[in-house]
This record gives sequence, C-alpha cells and structure tokens, in this order.
Amino acid sequence: MIPYVSGEQVRTALPYSALIAALRQAFRENIQAPTRHVHTVSEQAGTVLLLMPTWQPESNMGVKLVTVAPGNPAKQLPTVHSIFILFDATTGVPLAMIDGEELTLRRTAAASALASTYLSRPDSATLLLVGTGTLAPYMAAAHCAARPIRNIRVWGRSKEKAEDTAHQIGLQDLPQGVSIQTATDLEAEARSADIISCATTSTTPIVLGQWIQSGTHVDLVGGFKPNMREADDKLINMSTVFVDTIAGTLAEAGDLIQPIASGSFTPDAIAAELADLSSGRHTGRTDPQQITLFKSVGTGIEDLCAANLAWAATTRES
Repeated sequence: MIPYVSGEQVRTALPYSALIAALRQAFRENIQAPTRHVHTVSEQAGTVLLLMPTWQPESNMGVKLVTVAPGNPAKQLPTVHSIFILFDATTGVPLAMIDGEELTLRRTAAASALASTYLSRPDSATLLLVGTGTLAPYMAAAHCAARPIRNIRVWGRSKEKAEDTAHQIGLQDLPQGVSIQTATDLEAEARSADIISCATTSTTPIVLGQWIQSGTHVDLVGGFKPNMREADDKLINMSTVFVDTIAGTLAEAGDLIQPIASGSFTPDAIAAELADLSSGRHTGRTDPQQITLFKSVGTGIEDLCAANLAWAATTRES
C-alpha cells in the first residue's frame, strides 16, 4: 500500500517560513520541470486538466494531477482538486500519494512570498487581496510570513464572499495585531496598498495601471491560461516584471501573452525568473520607488520541493 499524506499532514509539515526557505534552495538546484500539459476537458464548464511532471536526478521525482473547475464555488466546492504522486528517481519506486490541493495552495502562496522577499519593499505593511477563492487566506498568511504586514484588505465582487474570506484569513496563523477588513472601493485600496496580490480566474483586467503608486509590488497568481487577465497593459508596461519561470509564463500567462501579441510588451522585458532571484543572479528590487510585478503560473519545482518536505516530515513522525 502506497502511503497517503493527508491535507492536514501537509499543512502541519509545511509552515510558511520553512517552505519559503526550502523553495529558495530548490530554485538553485538541478530540478527539471517541463512546461505542464494543459487540457480543456469541458469548454462549456471551463474545466481543465493539468499534468505536471518533475524530477531531480539521484533524488525524487513526481507528477501532479490537477483539475480546475471555475464553476465549483457556486456548488460549494473548491475550484481546484489535485493529487501528487512521489517516486524515488533512481528506482522508480512509488513513495507516497500526497494531497495535492493543500500542497498546491501552500506552495503557490509560498512562491509568491519568496518572490516578495526580493521584490516588495522591506517595510511593506498593507496587503490588498483581490479575489475571494480558496487560495486567498493562504496568500495572506504567506505574505505575512515574508513582510511585516499589519493591514490586510480583501476585495471581491461579492460582499458576502469577501466577508467570509476575511473571516477565513483571521483563522490563519498570522502575527498578532494584524487588521483584516473587507474593501468596497478597489481603486482606493490599490492606490494605498504596498503589496497587491491577485488570485482570480478573471478574463478581463481587474487591477489598472493608473491606480498603482510608486513603490508598490503587484503579485499576479490567478491567470494561468492565455485568455485570462488580472492586470491591464499599462500596469504590465510600467512595472519591472519578474516571473516564476519564463518558459511557463510565456506559454500560459495571459497577462504577458496578450500584451506580447499586441506588441506592447516583449519577452526580453522580463527582468528575471525565480531561479535568477534565488541564486543571486538578479537582486530584485533596486529602488524604493520602483513598481515591481511578479507573474506566476506554477511550476513542478515548487511541487517537488513541497512534496519532499511533507514526505520527510511524515516519515520522521512515523
């Protein structure tokens, strides 16, 4: 019987401080992660199947299977379902099946937090979360682990969902004294935020460049298909742009693919990817007044790193 690592075990095994540190090291190492396979299963429902293989020679390898169903929140179901299968890279022996939902949520948030350690101002205190999906509370907790966040604002199209998300954020392991409030005026909140984190499935820009003030860091997490957008062309072009992986974002991220197609942005304008930041090849933010933007679509490097950490913690317990 292949051992199963539950979502609760993953949550316990992956505190953000440890996961951020592990990801920083993983992006320096020889981990192979081809561009993921993306298959649209249902055009009408928008359901997508993703296959994400990854391996590190002489260590472990794995594959994550993910389904994304944008209509699920209306059915009181998570948008994302996932499982990760971990193998020994030398023998091919299956080591564990790991709850991929918790793994994905935590590694996604931790990757943004890792990027923030290089790209946001060290004194960033106000975080604006755009989106009220399952990922939002994770993003809040991870960003709080990376920067001295004192104020969290939550914006969503539904007031009720924003209030519920704010409540869920309050249940996270946050530093004492963090203020959590819902927001109704997105423009006003964007103008005053130090970090803006978007985690939506929007196909039209939500955050506009004309709102963004000098020194802001923008974190775009949600758009993982070419037809999805969270930021407009003006914001992309006025920012210093960083990505998790260049290959992945140029293949999948509508926030970059669309402005490239229109001629308003070019791939060589991407300043660096996470491997460059983690290895010191690029220093990240160079000026307190700089507007930085991090676009992620996810990579198997993050999955394998988190899976190894979770599996190691589980085997220590047993």
